[in-house]
Amino acid sequence: MNDFIQHLAGDTNTGVLVNSLFLKSLGAFALAFIVTLICAPTVIRKLISLKVGQPIRTAEEVHKLAELHGAKAGTPTMGGVLIVGTTLLGTLCFAPLNNPFIIVASLTMLGLSVLGFLDDYIKVTKKSSDGISAKQKLAGQFLIAFAAVAILWFWPDAGNSRLGVGEFVSHVFIPFYGTLTLDWYFYIPFAVLVIVGSSNAVNLTDGLDGLASGCSITTAIAYAVIAYICCDMQLAHSLHLPSHPDVGALSIFLMALAGACLGFLWFNCYPAKVFMGDTGSLALGGAFGVVAISTAQELVFVIVAGIFVMEALSVVLQVGSYKLRNKKRIFKMAPIHHHFELSGWKETQVITRFWMISLILAFVGLALIKTV
Repeated sequence: MNDFIQHLAGDTNTGVLVNSLFLKSLGAFALAFIVTLICAPTVIRKLISLKVGQPIRTAEEVHKLAELHGAKAGTPTMGGVLIVGTTLLGTLCFAPLNNPFIIVASLTMLGLSVLGFLDDYIKVTKKSSDGISAKQKLAGQFLIAFAAVAILWFWPDAGNSRLGVGEFVSHVFIPFYGTLTLDWYFYIPFAVLVIVGSSNAVNLTDGLDGLASGCSITTAIAYAVIAYICCDMQLAHSLHLPSHPDVGALSIFLMALAGACLGFLWFNCYPAKVFMGDTGSLALGGAFGVVAISTAQELVFVIVAGIFVMEALSVVLQVGSYKLRNKKRIFKMAPIHHHFELSGWKETQVITRFWMISLILAFVGLALIKTV
């Protein structure tokens, strides 16, 4: 910790680099936050004028859901364009644009946002909760994720003695054990699954006002700190973490994302004036997946993004139980935030308590990087 403070103070040459990243990250955060606050009212009015209201699943489809959320029908969706747009704006203004990690994270976020936009567009035009088919959505996610992983794996080396991008991302940090290096035939499928799984996990979490955007803030800030550490060879070595000098730029991207989500939360908190829709949730999850593999912290992601993981796992368990146990359910409804609603928690209680858990898990995840 003392080493980290000295680096922030700029006592060494590397400290100057880290200090520069710190200031750029703050700048990206502030820019994304302020632009989101300023532009959101105009974007919301435009979405309302286009009549892109959120369709709500009916009571026949899901028990009591229409009763719980029927009043939200017609709330404008596709607000994720604001999150993605201001995140990329902050990144473009402060991050190095030739950085492989910035390129892949930004393109993945943009690609999944387009996929989510198509899904949202079909929903609002059909006035149905069904967008593109699950198979089509998964195919698009796997294609984008594979392209992202392939770009990182085959990124040309810099021509000097430093670790190549492909060699660096092949590392997987395991808490209490150390770093494991995977061959391409294990790593590429694993990394693709991390991105796709993360994208879907955030998508499933986006079911209550401000839940996904609030949890995204804590996840983004925690990984900004991790990226901050991993760019410094001396500091990362002292923590037994793999390092690469270019990965620190992700702290700028992540702080821009946190600022965008915080600004969006101003309008997305209960009662929400706008929803991010799949346009935002698929993009946020995919960006987090790329960051997890880019920092070699895929397993720590399970803790830091524990709310997202819990939401996705609840759906998997519910579906598995329904199919394998003669239509018996584990939860009253999945994702699990609806289970707590049906158990008597108010929506605001579910959201606030999940935010608190997300903050705690972010600290726990950061603590895990000092377990070797």
